[in-house]
Amino acid sequence: MTFPFYGYNREGADVKEGVQRNWWRQGMMGGIVAHYDGIKAFSETDFTDDLKNVDIPVLVLHGEDDQIVPYQNAALKSIKLLKNGTIKTYPGFPHGMPTTEAATINKDLLEFIEA
Repeated sequence: MTFPFYGYNREGADVKEGVQRNWWRQGMMGGIVAHYDGIKAFSETDFTDDLKNVDIPVLVLHGEDDQIVPYQNAALKSIKLLKNGTIKTYPGFPHGMPTTEAATINKDLLEFIEA
């Protein structure tokens, strides 16, 4: 089985069995109705006005190889709506980049917080 969430379906991916098993475990812990309602809520809710009203500094991080939520449909649109936003995209990083690319993501988060 391949996991596009972590980019494990890509040629040459460094597949971590423990990450795959943990992803499966997390999915099995939730109920089907909760999963469905969650997907429905975040895919059908328009957050445009919410983003326009945020006036604190916001860091938008997004993988450019996100097969779940393409960065063109999320990050690039979000950054245009934020009053005080900073965007950083990562070539080749998947949706699950906080897990697969934790060292990079954590470094960039810390730099943003310290700035």
